[in-house]
Amino acid sequence: MDVERGSVRSALSGVLRTAVPRTVGALADAPRTGARRAQAQLPGSRRPAHEAIVPETSSPWILMYHSVAVEKEDPYRLTVSPERFAEQIAWLHRRGRRGVSVRELMRARAAGRADDLVGLTFDDGYADFARHAVPILQAYGFTATAYVVADLLGRANDWDEKGPRKKLLTVQEVTELAAAGWEIGSHGLGHQSLPGLSAEALAVQTRESRRALEEVVGGPVTGFCYPYGAVDLPATLAVRDAGYDYACAIAHSPLTGRYALPRCYVGDRDGAWRLRAKRGRHHLRDTVTELRRSRLADRLERGARLDRGARLDPAARPERPERPGGERAGSGDAGTAKGSGGRA
Repeated sequence: MDVERGSVRSALSGVLRTAVPRTVGALADAPRTGARRAQAQLPGSRRPAHEAIVPETSSPWILMYHSVAVEKEDPYRLTVSPERFAEQIAWLHRRGRRGVSVRELMRARAAGRADDLVGLTFDDGYADFARHAVPILQAYGFTATAYVVADLLGRANDWDEKGPRKKLLTVQEVTELAAAGWEIGSHGLGHQSLPGLSAEALAVQTRESRRALEEVVGGPVTGFCYPYGAVDLPATLAVRDAGYDYACAIAHSPLTGRYALPRCYVGDRDGAWRLRAKRGRHHLRDTVTELRRSRLADRLERGARLDRGARLDPAARPERPERPGGERAGSGDAGTAKGSGGRA
């Protein structure tokens, strides 16, 4: 399973959805969203206004967890038992890997010191993260990132209709985790999928959730995680404009990069050999993604060169075929086809 599952329950009543283009070409010069702030107090971007979303040739290895607990029924396979989790963390330790938060991973990567690091993430902000995951991680000197839903702290995962009800971290627990050095990231509002939302709704999801969490943790919140792993170009631009340093997705895609970091799903069935296989698959997908982007870039560049050549040398443009009587196709009365019933 490589995607999160569950139903979407919107926390933004009254916000209309509009169709959003999902074009992923020309990422490097993508325009800024231009969305106005939904509320006057929403914080602005911490990143330079001219910064572009640039695809990267490789991505760090990041593991995606959800819940660490014992469940009799787990239809979405989002729960890992504490025993299995301890085995997985011990395996990373034996392999010379150190689990860290994505915040630490990105900083180390920028400094060229991330070779032995693996990002550990926990989506949704389940209360069992503090109860079961944190003690095991502390035993190995590991850290991690918990992505919490800002407006559902202390409640339950109502978006999972078929899954077991699980308690979410409370405001106090999130405050204590942040004070102890654990990274707290945003998982939006209401655990709502972002693709398809209007620019205004995207701004609320990204900026307002960050503002609310920064009040809870008493410091900057620099990481975002897309609910359900669902991401498109407008969503990445909204995250960038909201001032986040990075964002986690799930799958590799043409958007893969700082604002759509791919992650490896980890479940209760994943032992040592499956983790090794997932590590190899991550590298393979990096390679395939880059090849596809390179081919697309080559096609776009060839098309651009042909277009530039045609503009510089009009005589090089292909002649349009002549119709009977010497009239060139497309040069006649524009209303002719319409007047004849619209048939060719």
